Amino acid sequence: MTVKERVEVLYLIAGTISAVGTVVAAVFAAVVYKRNSNFERAKWASSLYEKFYEGPTLKQIRDKLDCIKDLDSVNEIVIREEPAFTDYLNFFEFIAFLRASKQLKDSEIDVLFGYYLDCLNRHDRVKTYISSPENGYEGLATLLASRI
Repeated sequence: MTVKERVEVLYLIAGTISAVGTVVAAVFAAVVYKRNSNFERAKWASSLYEKFYEGPTLKQIRDKLDCIKDLDSVNEIVIREEPAFTDYLNFFEFIAFLRASKQLKDSEIDVLFGYYLDCLNRHDRVKTYISSPENGYEGLATLLASRI
């Protein structure tokens, strides 16, 4: 084998090793990205769970809206636009934002908050309020519509 042929073989071997190394690095990067993405979603879910279920702020409204359809007390909350009510809706608007930005999956939202989203869907006055563009809950309106 001539020197030129040896050099060509070495270039071929080096190119092959480089290509294999690139593929291995890409697979490794994809695995790390997927793991980090899952970890981030788990952190979001944990934080949101604590805020929604363990914090007293949202509990008051959560209890009032707990799925009995169109109570006078629910209608009164909507009419008064109580701060606790708008905080509650803002929480779900944030959930809708996280969904749209793919930080949370529909399945995660359903497991954590599906029941209470369905409660919002059952109250006609609440749905009308959320659907009004001037109230600024377009993301939540879209999220609720996807659950019907």
